[in-house]
Amino acid sequence: MKILLLEDNKRLNRIITKRLILEDFEVDSFFDGQKAFEAVGNGYSCYILDINVPNIDGVEILKNIREYFPNVPVIIISSTVELEMIKDAYDIGCDDYIKKPFFIDELIIKIKKLCNIDKNIIKIDEHFYYDIKEHSLYKDGKKLELSKKEKLLLELFVSYNGKLVTYERIESFVWEGELTTIDSIRALVKRVRKKLPKNCIKTEINQGYRFFVI
Repeated sequence: MKILLLEDNKRLNRIITKRLILEDFEVDSFFDGQKAFEAVGNGYSCYILDINVPNIDGVEILKNIREYFPNVPVIIISSTVELEMIKDAYDIGCDDYIKKPFFIDELIIKIKKLCNIDKNIIKIDEHFYYDIKEHSLYKDGKKLELSKKEKLLLELFVSYNGKLVTYERIESFVWEGELTTIDSIRALVKRVRKKLPKNCIKTEINQGYRFFVI
């Protein structure tokens, strides 16, 4: 899961980033509001925003996030005690607010709660998730029908999120040691694509595929 962190205090930024990485999150951290603003559309599952930062403040960035990503969790972190500013943040659509100083564990708990973090649940986007334990794909809470090979392919993609999954690896895992053809693999991928959000499976010409969750 990828998180955008905007915090202009370099020491605090490093502390938060290090802890998030230890929790197995991917983190893009920013000290400058303009740079964070420009990165908003880069596929984040959660945003952590300080309010008072250089160039573009966290509230303005929150407005931009909510315009394009109405359901992605946003946590505001700030030392401000201005109730009107905090109220504005909630009115615009922040999901939670933490006043500095705070315990990093408090932030981690809030992230996991807001993002429904469960090691068995792989969130693909705001509508789709895959339950590893059940070997099931869900859309808006409704279970979708998958064949055995479709389940195996999806589990392979999920386990290699963002990494190249070669034709050879697909043949070995999905066909369980039996020989198959590139055309059969492509046909299977095409069926799975129809059941998933657009563009989460990318084709690598003559190599295989990459699968991406939000």
